[in-house]
Amino acid sequence: MSTENSKRAFVTGGSKGVGRGIAYGMADAGWDVAINYHSDLAGAEESKVEIEKRGQRCVIVSGNVGVKSDVEAMFATLKSEFGGLDCMINNAGRQTFAPLLELAEDDWDKTLSTNLKGTFLCTQQAGLLMRNQGSGGSIINIGSGANKQPFLNLIDYCASKGGVDQLTRVSACELGQYGIRVNCVAPGAIEIERTKEESPNYAETWSAITPMGRVGNPEDIANVVAFLASDAAAFTTGQTVYVDGGLWTKAQWPYEIEA
Repeated sequence: MSTENSKRAFVTGGSKGVGRGIAYGMADAGWDVAINYHSDLAGAEESKVEIEKRGQRCVIVSGNVGVKSDVEAMFATLKSEFGGLDCMINNAGRQTFAPLLELAEDDWDKTLSTNLKGTFLCTQQAGLLMRNQGSGGSIINIGSGANKQPFLNLIDYCASKGGVDQLTRVSACELGQYGIRVNCVAPGAIEIERTKEESPNYAETWSAITPMGRVGNPEDIANVVAFLASDAAAFTTGQTVYVDGGLWTKAQWPYEIEA
């Protein structure tokens, strides 16, 4: 149950998919959770109901993470409602399926604004708040296999996630002096509403090339996020953890030996 001593987490993009799963996982681990949404209020309200069923407080904040004034307003609400923040989870993201030679400038701008600028703005505000609290904290960025692997026809997404990987490392080095840890969790193939819409055979397709023989689910990501947010990871910072069943570790290899 939520208590006065419950730690406080903020999850961007918490109205659906991986973000919702992370919010639930943090609540299960005993955290009060604020969730951000930009367009899906109904989804955010559903997430809030489930978090409160788990016995934790939940605050909904709306805003575009790529707009500084929106981010500042969200953090003002966090301070008034929660009194502070112990863990920032930068999950909000978008992508555009288009070849490099056809990608519209507007789509590039929207993706970089949400995925990279949004992570920067929220990291900056969280870092300032945690530094001023004087009690340290944890910032966790949600990356992707696109942190290191080229995904064809997703150049805006790959560019943004590669940037998030480096933003994580630099932030960890600069904020360590304040006891603030910054890490990145990079999912593999995760079955959520969006990915099932992208491909009706999503699980079957990606399971076939994942060494562990299955796709992931939001709980797989949430478990690692909750660990990195906890005191058990108190000396872990500047790291990217691939939660992918080995998908982005396995290189293409033409010689397979049947078991």
